[in-house]
Amino acid sequence: MPDLSLDLHPETPADQAAIERLHERAFGPGRFSRTAFRLREGVPSFANLCFTARVGTLLVGSIRLSPIEIGRGVPAVLLGPITIDPAFQSKGIGGALMRRAMDRAREEGHRLIMLVGDAPYYERFGFTVVPPGRLQLPGPVDPARLLVAELAEDAFAGVAGAVRGAAGTN
Repeated sequence: MPDLSLDLHPETPADQAAIERLHERAFGPGRFSRTAFRLREGVPSFANLCFTARVGTLLVGSIRLSPIEIGRGVPAVLLGPITIDPAFQSKGIGGALMRRAMDRAREEGHRLIMLVGDAPYYERFGFTVVPPGRLQLPGPVDPARLLVAELAEDAFAGVAGAVRGAAGTN
């Protein structure tokens, strides 16, 4: 089999159906009840921070970032979902999407990213576990999986309170 290169592209409306099928395969119908999904519900993603990964013409990965607010109006970005086709996992695609999305968010002046995920995987991108009780989400989350990354120095200093989806700007 030939070595196919990975291409990262900004997500387009034409990608929507393929991304939805990828999410369905990866997360199943239970994805709609997860707390992170509830934060994104009714909130458009940042169009300029969402990317796809393709091998040839096949969409094999997707990452989305959405606006959230923490506490008394502190703007932040919710990372997720990040989805890789199971046949293409463990090939560096997730890392490439993470770096592209985080770099773009930093370039555009975003200061703080939050996600719900596995700390051992996301630590290499600068994520740390949120101290228990510091943030309140609209549903249950394993405290060991609530993570933040500062894109600007001390962006998380003093930030606490309820997390909710925000209108944001695309």
